[in-house]
Amino acid sequence: MNFTLGNYHMDIRSLPIVCKLQLASLKKEQPILDCETATPDRQCQQLKRPLTFHKSLVFLGLTAILGLSGGTAPQSAISQTNLVSSIGSNVTFSCNDSEATIRAKNGPRVTFGSSIIYIGYQQVSSINQDPRMVRFDNGVRTWCKTDYDTTGADGRGYGLLWNGSSILYAAFSTDGTQGTSSQDFRRFATNGWLTSYGQGGGRKVAILARIDPKTGNVLNATFLSALLSNGESNSLDVKGLSWTGTNLVIQADSYFAPRRPNKTAMTCIGTSPLQYKAQFTSDLRTVVQASALGCS
Repeated sequence: MNFTLGNYHMDIRSLPIVCKLQLASLKKEQPILDCETATPDRQCQQLKRPLTFHKSLVFLGLTAILGLSGGTAPQSAISQTNLVSSIGSNVTFSCNDSEATIRAKNGPRVTFGSSIIYIGYQQVSSINQDPRMVRFDNGVRTWCKTDYDTTGADGRGYGLLWNGSSILYAAFSTDGTQGTSSQDFRRFATNGWLTSYGQGGGRKVAILARIDPKTGNVLNATFLSALLSNGESNSLDVKGLSWTGTNLVIQADSYFAPRRPNKTAMTCIGTSPLQYKAQFTSDLRTVVQASALGCS
């Protein structure tokens, strides 16, 4: 496509995504705008020469860089670009450990600049584990949480999703219910999609929690489990966390049978584990959609 504006002529198809716009008619020695670092939400902000030029020509250059869209990237796309996710093996640490000690464990962590959040568990007795989360800023401990689950159930943290600001989600596991609801995640999941572990025990299910990154406090939570034919809870292991801009998406290994959005068991063929995907509203109260390979 050829474009002509007055005496200025260009073939728009020849514009690369990463460009250097030169206005030779105004000053041949130097480019006026350096667009090498330009992105849809950061429009050629480095000015090499304080020259005056026609607004129509600037509009042409910026419009070409934006793909003739006339606007910036949608907010959801920007939000997803800034997200960091980490899912990994359970590692043990205490709130007294230094950042260097925790980092050496190579467990799940998310980093933005000088801020790092780690997740794992602490072996509090020979037969009991409790989840842990800790944040460091510039190497200094900002907070460390030890009270998410203090019961006799095996509780661990193994997944994080963070945008460096207010969006922080964590994935935990538990193998049952012990103690009172004031001592575990049930107190945070009173409005969750699933409010408790459910029937049975011994099988590891997931807990999803939205966390206040400034304090480490849980804002919302839900349990996430599969179902046995007898109605007891079955194992589910989160393998991925992502963000649509408004909703939390999880990928998981689910054993028979994954749940539909209405919490009932899917009808499945094949063998466990089944690849399961569910999309939650940001407050973790509702599953918008759910699917599993080989299930309906």
